[in-house]
Amino acid sequence: MSRSIIATAQAPSAIGPYSQAVRHGSTVYFSGQIPLDPMTGVLIDGDITAQTRRVFDNLDAVARAAGGTLAQIVRVGIYVTDLVNFAAVNAVMAEYFQQPYPARSTIEVSGLPKAAQVEVDAVMVLD
Repeated sequence: MSRSIIATAQAPSAIGPYSQAVRHGSTVYFSGQIPLDPMTGVLIDGDITAQTRRVFDNLDAVARAAGGTLAQIVRVGIYVTDLVNFAAVNAVMAEYFQQPYPARSTIEVSGLPKAAQVEVDAVMVLD
């Protein structure tokens, strides 16, 4: 089975040697998204809520480019620079996902690219 690269101008371009997502069979592996504006490639202004919304908007754009939706995501990895923001990130995630929720991990990290407060990666299975 070959892999195919997923790319869309509706999400930020990669800032390194990676693809926005890679599809292998019916599984799509998303690279981490940080809260970059897809048109400018610049980190958005705003608090953790605004940054998390931008991240999920970016993931949604990549999911659509792959032929899917956020509802088909089976696993989410969330990386935050401060776990004090856990509740705010949860509240935003609840705006984008309904039950049954995907599996998830949330990990505090010492830093993220471009000084973002949050990064999210995901795995999606297309039906």
